[in-house]
Amino acid sequence: MTDELSPAERYAASRVRAAEQATALAPFRDMYDFELDPFQIEACKALEGGQGVLVAAPTGSGKTIVGEFAVHLALTQGRKCFYTTPIKALSNQKYTDLVKRYGADRVGLLTGDNSVNSGAPVVVMTTEVLRNMLYAGSQSLLGLGYVVMDEVHYLSDRFRGAVWEEVIIHLPESVTLVSLSATVSNAEEFGDWLDTVRGDTEVIVSEHRPVPLWQHVLAGRRMYDLFEEKGGQDGDQGGRREVNPDLVRLARMENSRPTFGRDKRRGRTMREADRERERRQRSRIWTPGRPEVIDRLDAEGLLPAITFIFSRAGCEAAVQQCLHAGLRLNDESARTQVRAIVEERTAGILDEDLHVLGYFEWLEGLERGIAAHHAGMLPTFKEVVEELFVRGLVKAVFATETLALGINMPARSVVLEKLVKWNGEQHVDITPGEYTQLTGRAGRRGIDVEGHAVVLWQRTMDPAALAGLAGTRTYPLRSSFKPSYNMAVNLVSQFGRHRSRELLETSFAQFQADKAVVGISRQVQRNEEGLAGYRASMTCHLGDFDEYARLRRELKDRETELARQGAAQRRAAAAVALEKLRPGDVIHVPTGKYAGLALVLDPGLSAGRVGGHRGMEYHDGPRPLVLTAERQVKRLASIDFPVPVEPLDRMRIPKSFNPRSPQSRRDLASALRTKAGHHDVRRRRKERSPAADDTEITRLRAAIRAHPCHGCSDREDHARWGERYHRLLRDTRQLERRIEGRTNTIARTFDRICSLLTELGYLRGDEVTDEGRRLARLYGELDLLASECLRDGIWEGLAPAELAACASALVYEARTADDALPPKLPAGRAKDALGEMVRIWGRLDALEEEHKINQAEGVGQREPDLGFAWAAYRWSSGHGLDEVLREVDMPAGDFVRWTKQLIDVLGQIAAAAPEGTVPRNARRAVDGLLRGVVAYSSVG
Repeated sequence: MTDELSPAERYAASRVRAAEQATALAPFRDMYDFELDPFQIEACKALEGGQGVLVAAPTGSGKTIVGEFAVHLALTQGRKCFYTTPIKALSNQKYTDLVKRYGADRVGLLTGDNSVNSGAPVVVMTTEVLRNMLYAGSQSLLGLGYVVMDEVHYLSDRFRGAVWEEVIIHLPESVTLVSLSATVSNAEEFGDWLDTVRGDTEVIVSEHRPVPLWQHVLAGRRMYDLFEEKGGQDGDQGGRREVNPDLVRLARMENSRPTFGRDKRRGRTMREADRERERRQRSRIWTPGRPEVIDRLDAEGLLPAITFIFSRAGCEAAVQQCLHAGLRLNDESARTQVRAIVEERTAGILDEDLHVLGYFEWLEGLERGIAAHHAGMLPTFKEVVEELFVRGLVKAVFATETLALGINMPARSVVLEKLVKWNGEQHVDITPGEYTQLTGRAGRRGIDVEGHAVVLWQRTMDPAALAGLAGTRTYPLRSSFKPSYNMAVNLVSQFGRHRSRELLETSFAQFQADKAVVGISRQVQRNEEGLAGYRASMTCHLGDFDEYARLRRELKDRETELARQGAAQRRAAAAVALEKLRPGDVIHVPTGKYAGLALVLDPGLSAGRVGGHRGMEYHDGPRPLVLTAERQVKRLASIDFPVPVEPLDRMRIPKSFNPRSPQSRRDLASALRTKAGHHDVRRRRKERSPAADDTEITRLRAAIRAHPCHGCSDREDHARWGERYHRLLRDTRQLERRIEGRTNTIARTFDRICSLLTELGYLRGDEVTDEGRRLARLYGELDLLASECLRDGIWEGLAPAELAACASALVYEARTADDALPPKLPAGRAKDALGEMVRIWGRLDALEEEHKINQAEGVGQREPDLGFAWAAYRWSSGHGLDEVLREVDMPAGDFVRWTKQLIDVLGQIAAAAPEGTVPRNARRAVDGLLRGVVAYSSVG
């Protein structure tokens, strides 16, 4: 081909090759044994040209190559590079990768609980660590040339996402930003914002999956393709795709399947032949069991596989089911390797702790090539599972969705048991973005020719809806940015209030809000055109129909108001009746899921509340804890008592009664039925409606009858147009209020926070007081509560273990609302201090309400949760793991995670507290907590 070029063309080509060899990209490309993809080359060239980059590409496409090129550039130029990740496990993994490439002397690690070679030119860290360095004005920022933000789409996370925006806004202008994101549908919008706040930013979007993904549905013994390709070749990148007609027929047959019983048309029993045909149909279609699925994937050559189960208990149960089914995916050689790796990685764990952690059952699963992976596991155990899976020594992993967040564990296949998950409040369908993120794990680049996503058949499955889920690429990036108290004092300290306000106006949250206003304004204009048409259609020749329609609306509004007042009065009477209940009262729950006889165990008065979650239910009056006649212990809400309730009888509750014991519940429920089963609970008579005697309603009805338009033959037709007019007018007014509310929203919230901080003495105009400087060193959800506790000295004189118990309330949040009895607390000074913390929070809560700081919008202080106080106290006091976990009924992984967060906040308290016993005892508490399973770490 070169021979066909003219001398001038050959000379020009050699000049291009020489220019490419002179770039930093050329030696970087030589470090890899594969060719870089076009999007990777484009991003690297933009970086070398001095631009920032946003790379949005599918999971497993190799976008981290661009981040590694930023590391290469920094080292080549003699500058620093910080590589940030959203989670510690990903930081550890990236640190290990970079150490292999560049050596341990040039790479460091900084997470909440690890610090390794922090002065190195390349440091891997969690995003929160970098945010704290920026606010503290750390010397480590000197010479910083590049910051890589891996998994930058995490800024949508409603709990931690704001940290990403803080970093992006506050990084020095001289720093080049490399943002790596999953495929999002509004990458250009995010890129526009980065261009605004960071300068010239190249947006590179790649939809191409390096390994094609095939979608399947497993029903019974058959694996169906989800799509039928029309003129295409590659999994999800072929031509026109249609839903597999076999699947559609299967779903139709399942949904129209006759039930056994009587033939209603003929009134006789279904014939035996019909039953046999029905049995044959049923035998072909079922949801396969977990061992059956793994066995089938193994037979098809589709292992290793990750099965996503949206439940920790479900993951553990799946492993046990596979073991009991006798599945063995490893040969003797692999088993020997597994045991050697596991014993090496767990050598530092005490034998008695291994028993508590279920080590031997876990090891048996690993030796067979089967494991669970979820947040409730010990971090060391999770890391071992990840290592063995990558090495091909574990071939079937049952995981919760947290595994999809960046951990490098690609598989040949991904299995989804269900398309519904529990979001903490209710069961919801997974979104197209979540489906893409989960199935993105399928297909290992350089190993697999294709990846496979397998969804298990469910009776109510709609193949068209599943195809929509699999084919949709809508995963918009939405800002979760909200100002906090700590952010406010740090910003004011560095920039003053006016400049801080301007900085917050540059956030992605405000950028999106302002952009949305344009669309809303257009909608208002369209609505106004519609209003003019409706007004013409409601014109009546007999009189002013607008006036007549107003009378009808006033009548309707008055009737609604009276009905609402009646309901409110009944609720108030019910609340008063609930407040009179005492333990041992036998009541009849009038409605709801638990209607029927019940025994009051605890009246649930709000004044007696000592722990748990802040929630609207506690503003709605008492929430009695009851034992139902069906042996269930439940905390009821006011919605279960639409009418007043009165005790039917009294019963003695045995002192030995334990609500967690099935036997205790069974015995007491039996006594309840015997004691009160004879009571006849009659329905209350319906009371006379207030509307019947209301003079305003009588007046309005008379005015309507007397109005000229009342006699119009087209009255109801005019009324329909009038109703549409006023409905559209109401919608238009709401849109106008939204426009007003969306402008400067972040700055308004910042002003309210500053106003509250000024009232408490943390700010004085543009000056940050001594108390404010202390708050600036406290990071976390309950930063202001921690600062107030230090100012009031409620932790002074506490022993280290007692201080640990109190500080735990600042970090811990139970996974679900606690329906049982209040948490166990250490006695003495610690219990008093915890009670004082709750009282201080109550004062702050009232102040936030006064300053219109709304916790529902993610701003403000949630109520401290005392559920981890006993565990923190016992562990810090030196008690064994077995004893502590048994007492608090908590998985080891959760215990370790909360303890590490507690250690982090105790470190902040030690650094921020004034002179006294608190700094010394906070450090001692850290020493008491950082032992055993908590101290085990794979790095450093």
